[in-house]
Amino acid sequence: MDNLCCFNSVYSQFVGGRSSCSSGKGRGNQCPAKYGFSLVKGKANHPMEDYHVAKFITVHGQELGLFAIYDGHLGDSVPAYLQKHLFPNILKDEEFWSNPRSSIFKAYETTDQAILSHSPDLGRGGSTAVTAILINGQKLWVANVGDSRAVLSKRGQEVQMSVDHEPNAERGSIEDRGGFVSNMPGDVARVNGQLAVSRAFGDKNLKTHLRSDPDIKNADINSDTELLILASDGLWKVMSNQEAVDIARRTKDPQRAAKQLAAEALKRESKDDISIIVVRFKG
Repeated sequence: MDNLCCFNSVYSQFVGGRSSCSSGKGRGNQCPAKYGFSLVKGKANHPMEDYHVAKFITVHGQELGLFAIYDGHLGDSVPAYLQKHLFPNILKDEEFWSNPRSSIFKAYETTDQAILSHSPDLGRGGSTAVTAILINGQKLWVANVGDSRAVLSKRGQEVQMSVDHEPNAERGSIEDRGGFVSNMPGDVARVNGQLAVSRAFGDKNLKTHLRSDPDIKNADINSDTELLILASDGLWKVMSNQEAVDIARRTKDPQRAAKQLAAEALKRESKDDISIIVVRFKG
């Protein structure tokens, strides 16, 4: 049985809308890892635009933890599409088990091409993405586009596993593609004065000046590796990586940790949607 046929049996788990509950939790069957998440709508006058994935599945007898934050903008159609399709596109690639990096890279690109080909059905919006795949509780693969972030705690010290794709940091690439970076309007650097990230899914009107290729990192999960935090920028705008790790380590319940992080972000007056997943590797 190939990866696609095997994955069809679990594909239905991805189909469906945004979670109606604001928090939840789960755990692996074969590995000791467990996760919790907390989702809080921001103060902007539009519906929640963050989507997430947090679950364990079994494929070919291997247990995979699949975790993602998709932070949408100009509507929620693109993050909703990613919630349904990005992980299936990664896992159905025949190279996944031998070369996860290649499969992840290709799936990000082909998924973005599919989104663009679905326009105008998906509107003019876009989305960031940060994805994490935990293989048998032992190997972690993280990829991202945009400014949603993944942070590990190793012996209590933060290790950022993603790259914030900010317009000023990638000004050369944007200008090479005929675009520009401007702080007008407001005080945030934006591509063509519109988008505050330099890589994203969708955004058809800006796509000639944007990239959608991910940065990809991997890590071995050993006795020093305590937890992983995935979150949208609603958390990171008001909290450093180390502050988030310090809060998450206070409790062994990852759902409670995610809720405490969200509460602290609100206390610090974060205005954006806040989506947080905490994965504890050793239960």
